[in-house]
Amino acid sequence: MTRQKILITGASSGLGAGMARKFAAKGRDLALCARRTDRLDELKAELLERNPGITVAVAALDVNDHEQVPKVFAEMSDELGGIDRIIVNAGIGKGARLGSGKLRANKATVETNLVAALVQIETAIEMFKAAGGGHLVLISSVLANKGVPGVRAAYAASKAGVSSIGESLRAEYAKGPIKVTVIEPGYIESEMTAKADTTKLIVDNETGTKAMVDAIEREPGRAAVPSWPWTPLVQVLRLLPPQLAAKFA
Repeated sequence: MTRQKILITGASSGLGAGMARKFAAKGRDLALCARRTDRLDELKAELLERNPGITVAVAALDVNDHEQVPKVFAEMSDELGGIDRIIVNAGIGKGARLGSGKLRANKATVETNLVAALVQIETAIEMFKAAGGGHLVLISSVLANKGVPGVRAAYAASKAGVSSIGESLRAEYAKGPIKVTVIEPGYIESEMTAKADTTKLIVDNETGTKAMVDAIEREPGRAAVPSWPWTPLVQVLRLLPPQLAAKFA
């Protein structure tokens, strides 16, 4: 099934913008949301120049403003004439060691990556029920598969929550009409990985987001991307003690 009309949150940069470019090249119509509307406007202009046959709608959205999420989703659905796929992508990578006195960073990460994701999920499910179906995509992380010590503890926990919600929804909608996919990226070049200051197993944005879009188009229940090396590494991560798993974090 071709999902022609796709909504992506956190689309102004990084993985969101990269996915938007790949879907636009496939001729899909896009609804792009983010806080930074200047970047969204620039991205929209770029996408329309390269792909003049598509429709691109943009809207300001801070996913932590929970009341705005259903309003913006509904407005963008109206503008595109419906939404076939919603990609819950907006997230942050702040973090500090637990007990270090820097609760604000960890709290912000959990609120944005998990609580705000839940609000987007609730909204998407309601929309798809009303429409008779759709494809919900949750962008998690390979770190969802293992708790890791240090500054990424809250981040890993937030993404584990996202993956768990996806698993619950897949069971609930096993017979349709809603498809649910959890994508667990490894390290892909973005603003978040730049701030994390890691080069372990990292791939460029072009390679990484192509792998993400290819996986999303297959509509699996769950996929680590890029599949090499992360599909086998995820299996290893699940078995390793946290101290050793941290070497991949």
